[in-house]
Amino acid sequence: MPATLKPPAPAPTIDTAGPAAAPPDDYIDLYAAHQKIYPRSVDGVFARLRWAMVFLTQIAFYGLPWFEWGPRQMVLFDLGARRFYLFGLVLYPQDFIYLTGLLIISALSLFLFTAVAGRLWCGFACPQTVYTEIFMWLERRFEGDRSARMRLDKSPWSLDKLWRKAGKQVSWLAVAGWTGFTFVGYFVPIRLLGAELLALHGSWQLFWVGFYGFATYGNAGYMREQVCKYMCPYARFQSAMFDKDTLIVTYDTERGEPRGARSKKMDPKALGLGDCIDCSLCVQVCPTGIDIRNGLQYECIGCGQCADACNTVMDKVAYPRGLIRYTTQTGIAQHLNPWQILRRVFRPRVLAYSAVLTALCIAMLASLVTRTPLKVDVVRDRAALSRLVPGGQLENIYRLQIMNATESSARYRISARGLDGLHVASDAEVDIGPAESRWVPVRLQVPDGAAPAGSHSVYFDVQALGSQAQVSEKSVFIVPR
Repeated sequence: MPATLKPPAPAPTIDTAGPAAAPPDDYIDLYAAHQKIYPRSVDGVFARLRWAMVFLTQIAFYGLPWFEWGPRQMVLFDLGARRFYLFGLVLYPQDFIYLTGLLIISALSLFLFTAVAGRLWCGFACPQTVYTEIFMWLERRFEGDRSARMRLDKSPWSLDKLWRKAGKQVSWLAVAGWTGFTFVGYFVPIRLLGAELLALHGSWQLFWVGFYGFATYGNAGYMREQVCKYMCPYARFQSAMFDKDTLIVTYDTERGEPRGARSKKMDPKALGLGDCIDCSLCVQVCPTGIDIRNGLQYECIGCGQCADACNTVMDKVAYPRGLIRYTTQTGIAQHLNPWQILRRVFRPRVLAYSAVLTALCIAMLASLVTRTPLKVDVVRDRAALSRLVPGGQLENIYRLQIMNATESSARYRISARGLDGLHVASDAEVDIGPAESRWVPVRLQVPDGAAPAGSHSVYFDVQALGSQAQVSEKSVFIVPR
């Protein structure tokens, strides 16, 4: 018998003259209200490593646009001119294969690091993590640590609260604005960008500085853990790359349970308790607000803050460290020592990732070192496929785009081959400036009757005078019937 559908329940009525009516008993709220997280500061090995990564990544990010390589910016992606300057390299859109290789290497690196030690990228190097750490540090400078921030948020507005909140916002806006300015400085020469913004010129530059600044301000200042929990796709498919030999932040249930408070002088075994004193510091320091004692959760970013907090507590109560630590599920279940765990971590899957990644890196570096600093594109003149010119010559016209991928002027010789009597009837040599691209009209001629009617393959050879750089490009020569 087919199931019968019940009519929808009537919507709750709202009294416009007073408060809204209470929802019915069977009402289900599908959207949980956001609970603000107040992470507590902690010191330890992982916290110091995290800050080391903050300094390392931000020195590179904020510093690179200001360094120069000869007459230009060291790292510049000039989208308007379609030039990409990377240290001593000049790359064109035709070098897109290198971007593809870089993306493949990045993906394999992510797979490798995840298979070895979980979400290392998320916990220590992800821009969301890095800028959240910077913004929280500024927040603590103005509002204090966890308990002080909670009291401040609950207190009524006062002059003290106003200056603390305002100071935090001004510092956040300053960091976000400088971040947006630096990011755009990778696409527009940063000194020119600064001059344009000071003169209030460059509307699109100003828009993108504001856009990326606002994104940094919103993500690192307010959204924080919500980006990691709800927006980042990595949290959703990370389990596909984990196994029981992946190093993850783990709570040792066998050692810690049953948990409970006790006096420092009491023997936990006599009380029937484990080493966990249920202080909840591991929860208070977690940037995503989870309880690692409940097991591995997709919200865990592997930052190790809970391990630092737990080790601090273990030192105070004179218990061994490592109740919360980086280890594997196999290591916990089989009580393996660190050497045994490490041997299992470097399993065939990890070795395969490492071998492929090493091979790709070597191949890409070799390709960059041996690349020819010259690019040529050939386009036929479609207005006149072929024509007979004085002197009994049959002529086809082409346009060659010659791209000088060096930072010095060069002179190039153009020649052609593929048909008997084929020669270049226009100027055979051309000068191209440093990192310049030019369209050069080229006329090819053959004696009339030297080739049968139809389409014939020909090759343009472009040789850089004074160097070994040479490129050959294929085209066709049309002989009419």
